[in-house]
Amino acid sequence: MESIPLTWEEVARVYGRKIYNFAYRLAGNPEDAADLVQEVLLRVRRGLEAYQPGSFEGWLWRITRNAFLDEVRRRNRRPTAPLPDEVDRWNIASTAGADIEYDRISLGDDIQKALLQLPMEFREAVVMCDVVGLSYEEIAQATAVPIGTVRSRIHRGRKMLRELLG
Repeated sequence: MESIPLTWEEVARVYGRKIYNFAYRLAGNPEDAADLVQEVLLRVRRGLEAYQPGSFEGWLWRITRNAFLDEVRRRNRRPTAPLPDEVDRWNIASTAGADIEYDRISLGDDIQKALLQLPMEFREAVVMCDVVGLSYEEIAQATAVPIGTVRSRIHRGRKMLRELLG
């Protein structure tokens, strides 16, 4: 039986970057990814006491996936328009640590653009496997689909990416 980190702070420290990486690949931009990480960590904090030992990472990736899908649904109900460019924006300097982390997870604009063109179920499977590094079993648990479906989605998602990039 797997043991889980004892505190929410340990979960945030150990898994925060992985959650951000996954969120960034799903959402496509750093701001939405950061918002998604905050939502995931809040959900983890609320649910950590009730967590039943099993696959902690499977539980965590399911929370991340569900938070992303909830946000997509919310945005579809309430579409927003960006502010015009002439509106003053806050000039917030990023830290060197954030820049280094962004460069580390950066796949290149062409790959990220192609990922965002994939249907959600294929993008999710490819990102969980090739970017986050989850096993097929962990992906199946996080997405609540059979392992054969996971394999199919990864194969088809990679094929679509090759076609979009090639």
